[in-house]
Amino acid sequence: MNGDFNYDQAFARNIGWVTEAEQAALRGKRVAIAGAGGVGGVHLMTLVRLGVGAFHIADFDRFDLPNFNRQVGAMQSTRGLPKIEVMARMARDVNPELDIKLFPDGINDGNLEAFFEGVDIYIDSLDFFAFEIRQKTFALCARRGIPATTVAPLGMGAALLNFLPGKMTFEEYFGWGDLPEADKAIRFVVGLAPAGLHRPYLVVPSAVNFAERRGPSTIMACQLCAGIAATEALKILLGRGTVQAAPHGLQFDAYRNKLARTWRPGGHKHPIQRLAIMLGKRAFAKMAKAP
Repeated sequence: MNGDFNYDQAFARNIGWVTEAEQAALRGKRVAIAGAGGVGGVHLMTLVRLGVGAFHIADFDRFDLPNFNRQVGAMQSTRGLPKIEVMARMARDVNPELDIKLFPDGINDGNLEAFFEGVDIYIDSLDFFAFEIRQKTFALCARRGIPATTVAPLGMGAALLNFLPGKMTFEEYFGWGDLPEADKAIRFVVGLAPAGLHRPYLVVPSAVNFAERRGPSTIMACQLCAGIAATEALKILLGRGTVQAAPHGLQFDAYRNKLARTWRPGGHKHPIQRLAIMLGKRAFAKMAKAP
């Protein structure tokens, strides 16, 4: 049925919020998404329906039952199948003209340069605990002048940070360096959402376990992330609208009906951020000792 597809008709309802010329521009853009699970899968499908025409997607994992609560590609019919193949099929089912380059081994030292070749924007969708490769992806984006957006699913909300060419880098903001993974995890969660809107309603604290690399999640958070990430991508790709870069951040929490805008000059070096990191270490040390 590919012959029946018409790009202009398929995305005609976008016109009004974008012009016909802007829609045509989106058709020619290439977006890199590392991770095709919780946020990555929804990011991909949202941008496909926005009319973006080309993607690089990377993931080495397969769908299974623990993914069912939040990952749009996780279904009984896809259990055991590679996430990247399922998501590429879903994307092409919307737009059969898509140019999708797959990286079925995920991103690593061997393919990182190729993953970012010709890319207009990178949207971070890696697992929270993928510290080493996340550090490398953002460093390469900074070197190549590629805009990079990360929107973290936290509780029942989302926290946004943009890292734009010429602005504060990921490393300058988080200060990971060669720190142990436990320290990186604390700096990451504190830096992603300095306002911490999600923290008061974590009803089972033991569900967060950095040592076992696990934490709770919701589909609402993933979908909110995709809406925010795609909107930021639209503004960056079309060069219109206000786009704030780190150390500016934003967190919206649907459960608490709250929106917070944050500003941490110096990133991890900011006095409030240093205090939050210290308190975070104490809190997670306490949680680690709890039965």
